[in-house]
Amino acid sequence: MDSREERRLLFKIAHMYYEQDMTQSAISKELDIYRTSISRLLKKAREEGIVKITINSDVDETFGLERKMEKLFNLKEVIITPNKEDYLEKDKKKAIAKSGSDLLKRIIKDDDVVGFAWGSTLTRMVGEFSNCGKKEAHFVPLVGGPGPMDTKYHVNAIVYNIANDFDATAYFIDAAAVVEKKETRDDIVQSHYFRKIVDLWNELTIAVVGIGNPNKSSNMIWAGFCGDEEIADLNKRGAIGDICSRFYDVNGNLINSDLSDRTIAIQLEKLKHIPYSIGIAESMEKAPSIIGAIRGKYINTLITTEETAIEIMRIIEKEESHMSI
Repeated sequence: MDSREERRLLFKIAHMYYEQDMTQSAISKELDIYRTSISRLLKKAREEGIVKITINSDVDETFGLERKMEKLFNLKEVIITPNKEDYLEKDKKKAIAKSGSDLLKRIIKDDDVVGFAWGSTLTRMVGEFSNCGKKEAHFVPLVGGPGPMDTKYHVNAIVYNIANDFDATAYFIDAAAVVEKKETRDDIVQSHYFRKIVDLWNELTIAVVGIGNPNKSSNMIWAGFCGDEEIADLNKRGAIGDICSRFYDVNGNLINSDLSDRTIAIQLEKLKHIPYSIGIAESMEKAPSIIGAIRGKYINTLITTEETAIEIMRIIEKEESHMSI
């Protein structure tokens, strides 16, 4: 086949596929060309500029911002809920929780080990997994419970309800996230029953965590684990955020303190090495906390709101402008 004839064939196949909406199998049958050759010729048509594919990102104004943040922070995926959504104004946490549940329904497969932290945002994921199909997966808490609070916020309740929707296996932690003494914490994590939890943490494939900060929005304060004295100490050490009740600074460096010695939770280092470590968080005040989590590589996937994403980029751009002076 000479170059003129091949180019004519490329035009013809491209027209049939892209403008007539014919399948590759139908084109193969009509032109009497192998199906594999149709796929190869379509690729060549794109390479030679006969076909140019453009994506209209204006359809979703957050799409470009998602791609920008993925590239800037080297994240697997960023999902941003647009400000214009009506339901966002009613309950921002519910909006991003629904985005989180949609992602989980897409990625959870048989044999996955899925871990959850606790908090008001993750609690809102419960009830969002109807008709998701049975999965031979394991669901496990990543941190102890919130102590004497409403049962619906307990990590075991979150794990149980979501695992039940997937008809999967649930495991529980019978302890608070923070105990009074280091010795108590050591006894619990070294116990025979806790061994199974540790084994599951070592096999983790998906983690779903909230992101807090050392102020009134932090789960630690909300649950009564931190008082003014502990918060003052954390602020002195440069704490900017927490995941699974473990604190870090704006660069993602872990902060070790008396509090961390009494915490029953997965080591954040483990979150760096799993396929999906999903951070779900929103609010302007949490933007620095999210940045610290990304820099520490504790999350590789982010779900947030548009206003939070814009604030994150504003902070980064401000830092870069100061560095260039």
